[in-house]
Amino acid sequence: MKYLLLALSFYLTACKSTVPIVEMSPSLNIEKIDEFIFASSIRAIQVVDEKTVWWAGSNGLIGHTDNGGQSWETDTLSYQGKPLHFRSISVTPSAVFVLSIESPALLFKSIDKGRNWRLVYQEDHAAAFYDAMQFWNPKEGIAMGDPTDGCISIIITRDGGNSWQKLPCAQLPSAAEGEAAFAASNSNIALKGDHAWVVTGGAKARILHSPDKGKTWTITQSPIKEGGQMTGIYSVDFWDTSRGIVFGGDWNQQTDNLQNKATTTDGGKSWQLTANGASPGYRSSVKYFPNGKGQAIIAVGIPGISVSRDAGNSWRDLSTESWYAASFVPGKNTCWLAGNKKIGKVAWR
Repeated sequence: MKYLLLALSFYLTACKSTVPIVEMSPSLNIEKIDEFIFASSIRAIQVVDEKTVWWAGSNGLIGHTDNGGQSWETDTLSYQGKPLHFRSISVTPSAVFVLSIESPALLFKSIDKGRNWRLVYQEDHAAAFYDAMQFWNPKEGIAMGDPTDGCISIIITRDGGNSWQKLPCAQLPSAAEGEAAFAASNSNIALKGDHAWVVTGGAKARILHSPDKGKTWTITQSPIKEGGQMTGIYSVDFWDTSRGIVFGGDWNQQTDNLQNKATTTDGGKSWQLTANGASPGYRSSVKYFPNGKGQAIIAVGIPGISVSRDAGNSWRDLSTESWYAASFVPGKNTCWLAGNKKIGKVAWR
């Protein structure tokens, strides 16, 4: 059954511009940044391979390319006559999933590259607000959102996304008053092996961890700034099951570089501030370079692109242009970026 209207579906060649080369080091230079313009604030992006990229944003817009950005197919999804706003997207070998923010939370699945969509999960709780979604494998996936009944909202699928079950709060750590998450980049969740790490912000900046694909959970305090409405962890990534990084800060003080980035070498049991008091400040998305041996990391946000070549101990700011989210081509040091009314492709030498 089709639960929504496809208000717009067309192929287009997006307006494209190229940002000049930015030098970093002999071994890691930006060759160019190609930009593609769309009428959407885009905070969710997933790169499938060198040719295929999917994104989702505001005003119900969902887009993808199968030819590396030469042309794009864009759909506008609405529900009961109202446009939806997406900040979560996930792509498996057989399907694409998008999850809307606010109540009702609506999770859709498409098995034909967005030509048709099926509603596979709906949550009508007044406080429902989902922030991120990822898949361990084609069958098992997870999405997280703000607390509803005293714990962070976590839903799980075990059947390829055809059905989703919300974990009861008895199975999860309790959320503190004012603790939530930020739908800034679809990167509040990191998955590696059977593990999952979920990050929070606001009153508390903490990391929930599951070693068994969401069956059991523990929670760890981080040293990231907390206590404000817009403080906390905005993004998490793991290189392996031991080494990881969290990034964030204070959206209201974006140049503040104190207590906004931390790393772990023990799978998230403990976290240490890194480059504390040094640039960059607030960033909303952090990713390890696939070929960076756990040393090269990119962080993007408002404002700018920053890169570390020593596992986060020091950083170099490459650009003051604002972006929300980053996603690498698997196995390649080519990164796609999502921002306000734009998609970017960064080619690295």
